[in-house]
Amino acid sequence: MNRLRKDAERIWWSGVAAVHAANLVRDCVEVDGNRLTICDHTIDVAKTERVLVVGAGKACAEMAAGLETALQGSQFDSKLSGWINVPEPCLRPMRKIHLHAARPAGVNEPTMSGVEGTERILDIVQQATEDDVLIVLLSGGGSALLPASVEGMTLADKQQVTRLLMTSGAPIEELNCVRKHLSKVKGGRLLQNCNAGTVISLIISDVIGDPLETIASGPTREDSTTAKDAWDILERHLGEEIPANVKIVLEAKIGKDAENIAELPRVFHHIVGNNTTAREVAERTADMLGYRVHSLGSQVQGEAKEVGKRIAKLAVSIRTESRPIAAPACIVGGGETTVNLRNVPNPGKGGRNQEFAIALLNEFHEKNVSGICLLAGGTDGEDGPTDAAGAFADETVRENALLKNLDVTDYLNRHDAYRFFEQTEGLFKTGTTHTNVMDLWVAIVSG
Repeated sequence: MNRLRKDAERIWWSGVAAVHAANLVRDCVEVDGNRLTICDHTIDVAKTERVLVVGAGKACAEMAAGLETALQGSQFDSKLSGWINVPEPCLRPMRKIHLHAARPAGVNEPTMSGVEGTERILDIVQQATEDDVLIVLLSGGGSALLPASVEGMTLADKQQVTRLLMTSGAPIEELNCVRKHLSKVKGGRLLQNCNAGTVISLIISDVIGDPLETIASGPTREDSTTAKDAWDILERHLGEEIPANVKIVLEAKIGKDAENIAELPRVFHHIVGNNTTAREVAERTADMLGYRVHSLGSQVQGEAKEVGKRIAKLAVSIRTESRPIAAPACIVGGGETTVNLRNVPNPGKGGRNQEFAIALLNEFHEKNVSGICLLAGGTDGEDGPTDAAGAFADETVRENALLKNLDVTDYLNRHDAYRFFEQTEGLFKTGTTHTNVMDLWVAIVSG
């Protein structure tokens, strides 16, 4: 591996390590004799019948493991039980909390296994009592892992509308708005079903700005959107393709949102990790390695190919004009882009980070890109329906593409970045990282 790739990986992994889910939870839980403190909330063991744990998300297996570790050997340990919906690759041995495989790897949509797990979670919160403490663990991916449709909707309906919105390029906030109004759990409805006396929600954010009602579609947060908002989103993105049952359900709900939302129990929400946490550590690592750092912040969004173009121009400006900073430099940013597959016949294989990387490479065409290396990766280790977290764009990839006579523009236009990088030694594969704070991008410009 060349030096630029090695440095880019080191910087990227330092950011991901900073948001390791087990550590984030363990660090905010403290046991002192008969008292349990979670963030700034103290619980007395004598007044606690059970400590129940529920949740869903790509990071939640490790979040649950961190909680078990923090409570092990304490008076609270014997009171601990729970159920968490996670992707199948995240399963691991646990002592007290059951991990349920709610979907297979690379399938970020509702499944029947997810429905069954969500019904179990609903049973737990409904059977809780005033003397119980409920801890809700949530992270990115939680929305697809908590499918429990309202009456009149089938799992097939939910899968269809999810696929249509994702391929249309709808941002996560809009996708989750629709999900909430078709769910028995999302948009505060899990909390509506809860009878526990104390509810504490620990959250790892995968959404720009950390909005509580958007992360995992806000199962413990009152919803500010309406069924009319969901309908407008569907009309804008899908038009006549809105599934029939979805139309019927939303038309019946429009104007009645206030009637259906009862007063929610008191709940304490805490963001324990987000993209800013990861990005800032990555920036410190880049500085330690001798690079001047240009931060894009953690709120980058838009179409992946357009963002890739912008970063390519920024890298060239640094290399040729020393603006906004001089090389050796490292551009670090985070956020969540989209890929619009609407009206694209037979799109290829890839994800938003791979599209980001191939779009950047495409800006150089047959120019020399030595001295520039981009690593774009999903912090959860998943990028679209592929086994890669993302991709590199550098001189190695460009040279391999030229040797094999691959047309970068053609692969970009067909949204077939995976197959391009597969042939050019550009795929970045990490496996499951046990966290999820959106995407992290590292672009190095050498001196």
